[in-house]
Amino acid sequence: MKAVVIRTFGDPDGLEVVDLPVPVPDPGQVQIATEAIGVGGVDAVIRRGALAAHGFREGHLLGSEVAGRVTAIGQGVDASWIGRRVWAFTGLSGGYAEQAVVAVEDVLALPDGLTGADAVTLGGSGVVAHFALDRARFTPGETVLVRGAAGSIGITAVQLAARNGAGAVAVTTSSPERGARLRDLGATHVLDRSGQGGPDGFDVVIDVVAGPELPLFLDKLNPNGRYVAVGVVGGPPPADFGMRLMDAFRKSLSFATFSSDTVPGPDRQAVRSSQFTDAARGALRTVVHDVLPLANAAQAHQEMDAGKVFGRIVLTP
Repeated sequence: MKAVVIRTFGDPDGLEVVDLPVPVPDPGQVQIATEAIGVGGVDAVIRRGALAAHGFREGHLLGSEVAGRVTAIGQGVDASWIGRRVWAFTGLSGGYAEQAVVAVEDVLALPDGLTGADAVTLGGSGVVAHFALDRARFTPGETVLVRGAAGSIGITAVQLAARNGAGAVAVTTSSPERGARLRDLGATHVLDRSGQGGPDGFDVVIDVVAGPELPLFLDKLNPNGRYVAVGVVGGPPPADFGMRLMDAFRKSLSFATFSSDTVPGPDRQAVRSSQFTDAARGALRTVVHDVLPLANAAQAHQEMDAGKVFGRIVLTP
């Protein structure tokens, strides 16, 4: 089968299309013929080599979520899965391929009316957006800032905050055109990347970016404000960023990181199932930036690195 691996860490041209053996499902697993493969920010972080210290090596097969049809099952898996359209979480490896094997507990049947491209745009990111707002103890009437709102996590977080009664939903983005699209999804204020142009303070900040400017956004928290970092697409924050919290000690600010890995699998799947149903009936919108052949994975990463992506790029075999 065709697959895309990291030949060398660094730029997107380090990605390589290779032939690999078709994976066979072990007990408790299913095999999926992929129809749509999500390209996420974590893929770019791994490709650059930023997580090499955590065990990622050159030769790594990228991809964390796919959609397609179940073609085979391992021992102990209900045979009714065969032939069903599904979304699946492959972990941090195995998605950029024509066939994937996944633990059956990480597989979810797709409702009618939801495309595979929509499923991999929402599947992983929607859960992060939902539980990040929950981690921030967001309540109706509060003001929310979504930093880095042009990606699939940010787009979903904007919609969830708006439909759950936020007093204001501000976003940071790179252009008026993107700002207009985010307003259409529920944003009430559009800020530039440095955070200028909106309200003076926020009760909740959901941050996909992190990076060197994170401390500037900590300064934007209202008293008792909560800041939740859900990504590091802009790189790590300064090592001493916690001093910003100590300097504002009397404001009782909170900072947290959030990974959906800490949410029990059944809880993730329950939220994901509900969001898939909402998306199928148009109550939750997905934004697919482009659909490219699997062999064009390097192009997808080039567009991400250049900041050209609004929503999610999807690969198809």
